[in-house]
Order: sequence, then C-alpha cells, then structure tokens
Amino acid sequence: MNQYPHLTVATIVQRNNAFLMVEEIDNGRRVINQPAGHVEVGESLFDAAVRETREETGWSVRLESFIGLYHYYSAHNDTTYVRLAFTASPLEQLEIAIDPDISAVHWLDLAAIEAAELRSPMVLDCIRDAGKAVPLSLIRHL
Repeated sequence: MNQYPHLTVATIVQRNNAFLMVEEIDNGRRVINQPAGHVEVGESLFDAAVRETREETGWSVRLESFIGLYHYYSAHNDTTYVRLAFTASPLEQLEIAIDPDISAVHWLDLAAIEAAELRSPMVLDCIRDAGKAVPLSLIRHL
C-alpha cells in the first residue's frame, strides 16, 4: 500500500481541434494520457507541468490557466493520486529525446481520445473541464 498520495500535474495542450497526448504502457496495457507526471521536491507546480510536457512530448508550452484538482484512487496499484491540471499553449517542438517511458506522441481529436483506452478517468475529465478553467493566479507559490 502506498501510504501517501502522489502529487501530479497534467497539461491540456490544444492546437486547432486536437489535443497533445502521449501513448504509454501502464500495467501491461497501451494507454493514452495527457502529458503528466510527478512534482519533484522543491519544484513549483507550474514548473513541473511545463517540464513534464517537455520531457514527455518534446514540446515547449506556456501555461494559460488552471483547470482543477482531481483525486483518484487506482485499485490496480493501490495508489492515490492528486492531480492538478492546467491548460497550455504549444510554443515550439524541440529537437530533444522524449522520456523513454513514452511510446509515442499524438495530436488527437476528442472522438479519438474518447475511443481510446485511457490511463485513468482523469484524462477525459481534465479535457472536458478545460472550458471551465480559471486564472493561474488562483494558485500561489510561497
């Protein structure tokens, strides 16, 4: 049992009618997720979201707004996740190697995402909630 919740960030990056998504293997399944990952010690939430997006997709982004906080318990690994989700604008695709845990990077429309096997229910929830995003100033780093 994982005693403490995992603090994670996720970034919803939209270009035209497509979302920046990653394909990865989770518990032996090929799944789709948005760029997401753990916040490192001493790192701000904003920096973590930008870093995870860059590492997993090769895209540099500018955070635009805060979507919300999501609490999810995964029975398959007995872990609780607390995810903070952000919207971001794509800036530039960088010439860097992406995280080796990522099988592929895709720009997918909503229908393709809805039809895919997703890493967790949070994937669609974050995308659907992006229209209700609030200013980044709601989060204060002290």
